[in-house]
Amino acid sequence: MHDPQQQLDATDRRNAAAVRVRGLRKQFGGQVAVDGIDLDVPSGRFVGLVGPNGAGKTTTLSMITGLLRPDSGTVEVAGRDVWRDPVDVKSRIGVLPEGLRLFERLSGRELLGHLGALRGFPRQEAERRTSQLLDTLDLVGAQHKLIVDYSTGMRKKIGLAAALLHNPEVLFLDEPFEGVDPVSAETIRGVLERYTGSGATVVFSSHVMELVESLCEWVAVMAVGSIRAHGPIGEVRGSAGSLHEAFLHLVGANGRGTPGDGLDWLGGGSRSGGAE
Repeated sequence: MHDPQQQLDATDRRNAAAVRVRGLRKQFGGQVAVDGIDLDVPSGRFVGLVGPNGAGKTTTLSMITGLLRPDSGTVEVAGRDVWRDPVDVKSRIGVLPEGLRLFERLSGRELLGHLGALRGFPRQEAERRTSQLLDTLDLVGAQHKLIVDYSTGMRKKIGLAAALLHNPEVLFLDEPFEGVDPVSAETIRGVLERYTGSGATVVFSSHVMELVESLCEWVAVMAVGSIRAHGPIGEVRGSAGSLHEAFLHLVGANGRGTPGDGLDWLGGGSRSGGAE
């Protein structure tokens, strides 16, 4: 029989915010990167944080995950304050940052084994999880190869394996599909969909709207350090034909004229820069 209280508790967890941000702000010199944002990210969802380059996505994710201290504001992940309880929070999250730096002179299997030891797993359990992740992410053939020799797609996959090894409650990914070949991208996508299907939360940043629209249930649109819209994909998309169109409107890109205006010299005809 199903326990009604357990079902209620599961519903409460799903309705609770996986991430709660209040007044988050960061400035570098005279440049405001994140301008006092408020955001509640729902639990158990595939969540997209989208925006053009320079919108503040990476800075925001770095502050949420405890990699960069904000100038002001608070962040809670899984109900814990990131800056008051950093060790507890970091045991509950997985992070795949942009430009991830790895131990280049370890093999993929050695890296995961090392991280398992750092997490305090018994050796047998670390090896079991390592083998399953390598198999699922199609890295068995490269498991003994040094990471310095990994391709971009392989680096993304071993980085994802490292972020998932301890089964985090919330997974943060910064541009996880950038530079990844279609086969690796499909593998990563399948793993992430299985992960969120178990009730966990994925928050990932991207500027590729088609990808976000195909993957995410919930989205926040960022531009110039502020949140322009957030909510279920359908609500943010509104009456626009696609998330891409809604995004262009929200970030103020619709009024910039035809791309290439002013490049009258570009294209067919004379290649000479001088007078005829």
